[in-house]
Amino acid sequence: MASLIELAGRTFALVPEGPGHPQAADGGLILPPGRVALLHELGDALFYRHGQNSWSPCGWRRLSEPPLRIADPRRRRTADDDVWDDPARHHSSAVAALDGGDGNILLLGGLGLGTARLAADRDTLVGWYEHGAQPWFAAYGPEDEVFAAYTRQLAGRLGSRNRRAGNVWCSWYAYYEAITEQQLAKDLQDLQGLPFDVVQVDDGWERMVGDWQPNDKFPAGMRALADRISDAGMTPGLWLAPFIALPGSRFAQQHPGLLLRDTRGELVVAGNNWGTGYHALDLSRPAALDHLAELIHRVVHEWGFRYLKLDFINAGAVPGVRADGAEREQTYRDALTLIRQVAGDDVYLLGSGAILLPSLGILDGLRSGPDVAPMWQNYASDDPSDAMARNAVVNTVHRLWHQPLIEVDPDVVYFRSRLNLLTDQQLGWLRDLADICRFRALSDPPSWLSATELDDLRTYLAAQPEIRRRSRYVYTVAGREVDFAPAITPAAQAYPIT
Repeated sequence: MASLIELAGRTFALVPEGPGHPQAADGGLILPPGRVALLHELGDALFYRHGQNSWSPCGWRRLSEPPLRIADPRRRRTADDDVWDDPARHHSSAVAALDGGDGNILLLGGLGLGTARLAADRDTLVGWYEHGAQPWFAAYGPEDEVFAAYTRQLAGRLGSRNRRAGNVWCSWYAYYEAITEQQLAKDLQDLQGLPFDVVQVDDGWERMVGDWQPNDKFPAGMRALADRISDAGMTPGLWLAPFIALPGSRFAQQHPGLLLRDTRGELVVAGNNWGTGYHALDLSRPAALDHLAELIHRVVHEWGFRYLKLDFINAGAVPGVRADGAEREQTYRDALTLIRQVAGDDVYLLGSGAILLPSLGILDGLRSGPDVAPMWQNYASDDPSDAMARNAVVNTVHRLWHQPLIEVDPDVVYFRSRLNLLTDQQLGWLRDLADICRFRALSDPPSWLSATELDDLRTYLAAQPEIRRRSRYVYTVAGREVDFAPAITPAAQAYPIT
């Protein structure tokens, strides 16, 4: 039965599915658990779509426009919550908002686990949970105030982290999987004296995804590599994809019972990469958690890595049949909690492919978009989750409201001219956005940089510019105005904060 609620002086009709009444809260209302619908009367409003994981598209679209989504089903399985995709209706994960153009927005956000989903049309904004029933937060008002109120609610219920990674150098965008112990040794010599805090070894060190031992390119082993990074005065970091395994891996071949299956008993294909589909660990099984704990103990306490980039971790929450009917987001969160317990509170945990709500209070950082890539736009792709600099900028700008909860990782910036197709304007957007995030990462080997580029890099990494938000897409960085609207869409509007 519908009832009327008031948010910041405006009346909305609320249709809850379950019992209970709205309760006043800091900055808005707590709505009863279960399915809720708000009759918004905002007409053809702009709809804020929040992506399920790091790579899922995020941004504003008018309700009369096609929904923001990944069209390719194979890519969608990798980079979004495919089970809830809707080609005809605007949909979102965890939280959604509507902007009617009067300087205020209407927000509806989930406050618990159970895979909160939302959808909207010109009349209603609807929220529901795939599993169970959790309450909702509703608010109306200026965009920055409304999202800030929502983050306070999330912090109180799920937690937050305030650790900073510092300046990070990672191997990926220079060498990809071709990294070697010999090359990294040379780069470490060149990195000494530059203002980096972390050196993170990315994909390419392992025997195979799922088999987490060093391959033949690392004959001295991972303990020796971590020690070499520490001796150079930086924190050793390592890339892992602990929730997945490739079909050809020894782990998948020897432990098929620890992999997630569907209702037909078939192995779940959790996504596609490395030229094939990959499988997800069934994190509801004690033996899979024992394997995970052993892996993290080895990497942190035996090898000595103190910064872990945990990639493809959305696979821990893909649909499947779990033991005792375990809910997928809770299973994901329990596995992350185990990683935190084994690693220790002083190890920095960065999630890529991470899901916001069940990661809160556990992960220190969250990748906010697809891989950057040293090109702005791929002429052969309009996939909003594809690896390109523009997609990374668009996603990150629309996730900056995460900052009170978790460190936002916008991916790397570039200073090299070698193997780089980005213009000065595009390079500037990447660097300014990293400053706004206070998360600055690079992959440029110093040997690839000219003397001028090295000087620019040093100056950039040493600076601590003052950041101010002026509107949805306009910031000042050290007093200089930065407008991301042209990066997001040529017709974009910079909606003022009132």
